[in-house]
Amino acid sequence: MDRAPGLSVRLKLTLSYAGFLVLAGASLLALWAVLLQYFPHARLISDTRSGIGGAFAPGRSPTQRDFGELAVAVLAFLLVFGLLGGWLLAGRMLAPLSRITDATRRAATGSLSHRIQLEGRNDEFRELADTFDTMLARLEAQVAEQQRFAANASHELRTPLAITQTLLEVARNDQDRDTDELVDRLYFVNTRAIDLTEALLLLSRAGQRSFTRAPVELSLIAEEATETLLPLAEQRGVTIETSADATPAVGSHALLLQMAVNLVHNGIVHNLPERGTVWVTTRRRPKTVVLTVENTGDKLTAELVATLAEPFQRGSERMRTNDAGVGLGLAIVKSITQAHEGTLTLNPRAAGGLSVMVELPAATPHLTGDLQRSRPALREK
Repeated sequence: MDRAPGLSVRLKLTLSYAGFLVLAGASLLALWAVLLQYFPHARLISDTRSGIGGAFAPGRSPTQRDFGELAVAVLAFLLVFGLLGGWLLAGRMLAPLSRITDATRRAATGSLSHRIQLEGRNDEFRELADTFDTMLARLEAQVAEQQRFAANASHELRTPLAITQTLLEVARNDQDRDTDELVDRLYFVNTRAIDLTEALLLLSRAGQRSFTRAPVELSLIAEEATETLLPLAEQRGVTIETSADATPAVGSHALLLQMAVNLVHNGIVHNLPERGTVWVTTRRRPKTVVLTVENTGDKLTAELVATLAEPFQRGSERMRTNDAGVGLGLAIVKSITQAHEGTLTLNPRAAGGLSVMVELPAATPHLTGDLQRSRPALREK
């Protein structure tokens, strides 16, 4: 934005300090002049007249001209003193602002690793510097995560495209190849690419937090996700056990449902080959609501579990099966949880498998009342 040039803040503060000092001195001298004019016989005035008279010339009382000369000298001294003192004082007070400005310029050029690290006791400038340092740290982490995510996404999207190109080249060179087999393989690869693209779009939508918030019942969302994936669980021989308390929250029903579906799907797919179990539990705390999904399975290390919520990370080998997913399931869960001001906690189970806990802010009492009135509609959804 183009703006007309103006005075610096330091100069403005200097002029303000000097102006205030001169104004205070002028007011004091004006008051004294009034006292000399209208109360000449007051003891304070007479004693001061004698003292001032002696300062000018022996045996002579001060005149109005003498008083005017003295007033001008005093005001001139106050002006010079105010300008010099104000300039030094303003420079000292605004020194932290120069460091903040320098850090801002560096950040504008793309350097996010610089920190102000302002010393001294806590004040407005220190608070501003600490807030700016925190913002820079978050921006640096987000940029690094976006760069890593973009690299992983490019790699993942390149794989199905490369497979498609290879299949088409083989089909062009081998005219006698079975076209039905080629179509089936192309269909499978294309489906994987579509799933990956939709997952990336959902992840981006959750990260931008561009959704409408409304009262939701987390237990009903978990129930809906469980019913949706029940056929897959039966196909894999996995038992789903549920335990639900009333858990009113606020957010996007579609995103929270996707979050619950991803968690239950992850628990079903990454489970024991047979006779596995998934536990889906919702409970309410004083200020939060909690959705917990646990599953049996192979034993996992804490180091591996700490990476599972990163994009394109899988707890086992990168198998390309119909139900293996695209490596974004828990990353989407993490993004949706953060978009709802919640926390995601992953822990390995001692007996094997994974425990995932999503904790979201609970709905306020008046929103809980609205949710109770709309509860039948939610069950029909």
